[in-house]
Amino acid sequence: MVGLLNLGSLILGIVAWILPIVNLIQFKHSWVGRSMMSISACAISLGFQIFYMYHLVKIEDWSALMDTMGAVAFAAAVLLIVTIGLNVMTLMVYRKREKTM
Repeated sequence: MVGLLNLGSLILGIVAWILPIVNLIQFKHSWVGRSMMSISACAISLGFQIFYMYHLVKIEDWSALMDTMGAVAFAAAVLLIVTIGLNVMTLMVYRKREKTM
């Protein structure tokens, strides 16, 4: 059951990247909602990773923690930076489009 945290984290991370890309491809007025869902998916994905690391601490699997913590920290940073970047890009594109209309 705990292994589903990693799968859920991966799926939500992909969703966090897909939603802003959909915003950039389709010009709709609901871009704010999709951006909020993207940031929420990113936050929940990171939360799942925190809960998984907590599980490893609770069962005292120190070798698994030491082996995976560097990769998890790097992946979390990449997820956060790319998600924020895509959503900022969406905001900039929509502001520019609204000024020209």
